[in-house]
Amino acid sequence: MNQSKTEFEPFQYSYYDYADWYSNPEPTKPPKEVILPCDPTADERYFHICMLSISFVMMLILAALTRKNKLCQGFARGSSSIFSPANFLDQTQQKGLVMAVFGLVFSKLAMLMIAPDPLPFIKDTPANIKEYMKIIAIFYYPVLYYPLLVCGTLQRNAGYVFGTLLSFTHFGVLVWQKFDCPKTPEIYKYYALLASLPQLACLAYLCVQFPVLFVKGPKTDEDLDSSYYTDYVKSLLKKKSSTVSSSDTDKPSMVERILEAPKSYIYLPEKVFKFPLKLAVLSFVACVAIYHTALLLVVLVVPTLHIVRAGIDENIAFLLLGFGIVLSDDRMEVVRIVTFYTWLLEVCYLCAMTLSCLVSLAMLMRSMVLHRTNLKGLYKGDAYQNYNTQKTISPSRSGVFCWMGLTGYQAAIVCLGMAIQTLVFFICFLFLVFLIIIPIFYGRNIIIFEIAGKSWPAWVTVIVVTMLQHVTAQFLFVKKDAGTRDLKNRESLFLLTYLLFVVNIVVGLIAGIWRMVITALYNIIHFGRIDISLLHRTAESYDPAYRYYTQFLKVEVSQSHPVLKGFCGLLLDMMVEVGRAGQKIRDAEEGVQENRPNKATNSRRIRARWQLLYTLVNNPSLLGSRKHFQTLQPSESVANGTPKRSSKKSSTKEAEKAEAEPVHSSESASSQDKTE
Repeated sequence: MNQSKTEFEPFQYSYYDYADWYSNPEPTKPPKEVILPCDPTADERYFHICMLSISFVMMLILAALTRKNKLCQGFARGSSSIFSPANFLDQTQQKGLVMAVFGLVFSKLAMLMIAPDPLPFIKDTPANIKEYMKIIAIFYYPVLYYPLLVCGTLQRNAGYVFGTLLSFTHFGVLVWQKFDCPKTPEIYKYYALLASLPQLACLAYLCVQFPVLFVKGPKTDEDLDSSYYTDYVKSLLKKKSSTVSSSDTDKPSMVERILEAPKSYIYLPEKVFKFPLKLAVLSFVACVAIYHTALLLVVLVVPTLHIVRAGIDENIAFLLLGFGIVLSDDRMEVVRIVTFYTWLLEVCYLCAMTLSCLVSLAMLMRSMVLHRTNLKGLYKGDAYQNYNTQKTISPSRSGVFCWMGLTGYQAAIVCLGMAIQTLVFFICFLFLVFLIIIPIFYGRNIIIFEIAGKSWPAWVTVIVVTMLQHVTAQFLFVKKDAGTRDLKNRESLFLLTYLLFVVNIVVGLIAGIWRMVITALYNIIHFGRIDISLLHRTAESYDPAYRYYTQFLKVEVSQSHPVLKGFCGLLLDMMVEVGRAGQKIRDAEEGVQENRPNKATNSRRIRARWQLLYTLVNNPSLLGSRKHFQTLQPSESVANGTPKRSSKKSSTKEAEKAEAEPVHSSESASSQDKTE
């Protein structure tokens, strides 16, 4: 009897009887996907050993082909050698190849933060030495990809062939490994695959670029041999049109000003200006940094939100009840509400991250536009556009240090700025969605509207008082007389100032809060830019990012000035012409008939010399290097090629004295001759 009773007795589930879990288990959800570590067919260790060996042999062959007795001879001079592959101060150099190698190195190093094995030679790296292995990997991967940079900038066909082999090998093995192991257990199953896309893009570009360079052959018109510098000087000396159209003098309309704002954020290349190689690399690395930061921000949060939303069940109602939160009497309704709110969290986060990416890209484009503007201004000697005091545009210890590290500095600031922007934008979207949009559509969480409903008299008073002051200032207290403006009704003005004193305190409090919000948002949005200072003009030297940038500009302008390089190119051409003329004279002495010089050649030479003379005379940055100012004027009186007014007057007085002394001596000598 008892057995039959137990057979037909219905099962009563108890939440607190743990023994029932084992005798009467409930249906469980399907197990979570477990991704095991994957070892690709192309072993990472042997691949790196082979690539290092092959790269070393190729470097030795290239060193032998350069015919250098001492391999380090080109390091001090900046010439093309295996130890100085890329001339970062040459604006005419091929930029795409150098940018691809830098992007490749940064993409590889960006994955070291979460990599279980920083170095490919050691598997299952112990935790106590993992940080040391990361430090070694920071130096290893630039060395691994260094031959790609050498092969591209050495200007030899053999280098292009070796670069093609290396790039195709790296690209093929990386694609092979990703096909073998598309999923990895780090953070997110597809994170390694998505993070390797910039590497694949850079290697694919190198695979195309090296064969193209091999077909075209080595370039011989780079740096001083290029026509870019002479074209730049010609554009400066080109006669400007004196007639100004009426459309230029008229004030732009509102529509034109609105259209001009987005145009200022779009970088359009110019024919007479080439972006410096260092800034081009900086911009590309910043774009890669934006991609990696966005990817990391997504895979760290979104999969976790998916897991949380999938695990919401009826027990969430009891959890909320413990905190005194009752969303609904129906537990299934509570599950739907919490699931919907969790989905809104994910939407807000993705919107914040997307907005942060767009803002970072827009700021990067704006920085490129201002880079060109700042360089052009410094080329003309306008130092006050970037410096609040007089500065000498010349390299220094701090300038060289900042010039070397500017690219890495920009990448780090962009990553940190994107993280801060995403967090702030996420909070703003949460405020907008949960405190404004949801209360309007669903009638829940109307806290903001309740506060606004209770304080509406104060807000109406503030608005009315503010409008009253504007209206009275426009129509009662300001008068126009013969094109000038003056105050009137001063007694009423003084009375109204006294009566509205207390109300203006409240207005000032609101303005102070608004000022704090605007300042914070402005600094957060522009945090990733180094071409502007987030501090006041007088305190901009305390902004380390802007200080890096200004010191970088000093080195870049002093060493890569287009007019300076154009002048050096003309000197080299003159030396070549003098050598050819001497050879012709020697040939004439040996009986070889010399042809008369062509009139077109003479006129072209005379025109070039006059243009050079005009450039040197009117260049303010060369003023402090002239003998007159070096002998009669202290170095402090000349800053950035522009003399002080007081020093200029003193120098003219000294010059008059210097001219008067030889005249006086000659007169005394003539008087002595007469007496004799």
